Formats: sequence, structure tokens, C-alpha cells
Amino acid sequence: MIQTLNRYILTMMLASLTACSTSVLDVNEMSAKSIGVSEDYVIGPGDVLNIFVWRNPEISVSIPVRPDGKISTPLVEDIPAIGKTPAQLARYIEGKLEKYIRTPVVTVIVTQFYGPFIKQVRIIGQAVKPQAIPYRNGMTLLDAMIAVGGLTEFAAGNRAKLIRHAEGKDMVAKVRLDDLVKDGDISANIKLQAGDIVIIPESFF
Repeated sequence: MIQTLNRYILTMMLASLTACSTSVLDVNEMSAKSIGVSEDYVIGPGDVLNIFVWRNPEISVSIPVRPDGKISTPLVEDIPAIGKTPAQLARYIEGKLEKYIRTPVVTVIVTQFYGPFIKQVRIIGQAVKPQAIPYRNGMTLLDAMIAVGGLTEFAAGNRAKLIRHAEGKDMVAKVRLDDLVKDGDISANIKLQAGDIVIIPESFF
């Protein structure tokens, strides 16, 4: 039942990409495409933040970002966090705390990373642990496959597709995951970008 549902979802995703404005590229062409996002880390839902208020440990907290993108601290409720860098959020909280504390100094440290969708790489389908992975500078396809535990025994790795939104459209490239993961062919490895989606279909015997 679950495998049938997964197969249906993957089929519908590929069909919708075909119907929409897409451009089919080879891997080298896709690697040259950039989505032009900032390298500064942007806070997203689910991130865990350590908010330290200097000389005020009683209002320093470790707190997750709620699904609505906000956080609440002991003195300030419903602070919008999503879309801000840690430094921007720290300055925002300082401004809110000024009515309670003289010259507040706030530091925000992200201790668990998820980030917004535009800063994630999503692995869908026949991976051992399909999931969204926080993008890191220099991340490659091999890095992503290690993070999801590799391919399942039912994966058709060499029929996998990499989807990247750039220049106002979705671009699709075939990737050779079997060659990369099972055969160690490093030529099949490519650099990923934030926002990439890798779809791994099931092999039909």
C-alpha cells in the first residue's frame, strides 16, 4: 500500500514537471545554473535557537522555531524569526527588550539546522531515509546520499532525476546514483545547490 502510494506520488511529480515549463539539461549544464541565494544562513521552521541575553540568564532560552515561523521568549511573545539571519534576529530582539532592559546585548546561535525550503536539499523516493537536508556550502550529490543512508534495494538509481528551479523555470537532469553509490564512479558526483530536489524512482522488475 505504502509502496504503491509512493510510486503514485513520484509519477505525479514527474508528470507535473513535464507539463510545466521545464528544461532538460545534462548534469554539466545544470551544475552551471545558480539560484542566486545568499550564503548567510536564514532561519527556518523547526530550527532550534539558543538566545543568550548578556547579564540576563533568567531570560536566556533555547527554543525551537514554531511552524508559523515565530518564537516566544520570557519577555517578548510571537517574535517573527523565519527569514532572518541569526544576527538580524538578535538585533530585532534587542529592540524589543529595550523597554525592559537598559542596552540589551543579544546573541542568537542556531543549534539545530533545518532552514527554509530554499536552503534545503530534498531527497524523495527510494532512499533509505528520504528527507530534507539543510544545504551546506560545497554539498555534493554524494554528501546527500550519505545523509539519507544510500539507496534501497528497489531503487532505480540511474533513472533518478535532479530538479533545480533557476531562471524562472524548473530544470531537470538525469543523475547516475547507481554508478555513484554502488560502483564508486566519482564522475557521477555533482555539486548541489540550495533548493535542489532529487527524485529516486522504484525499479520495475
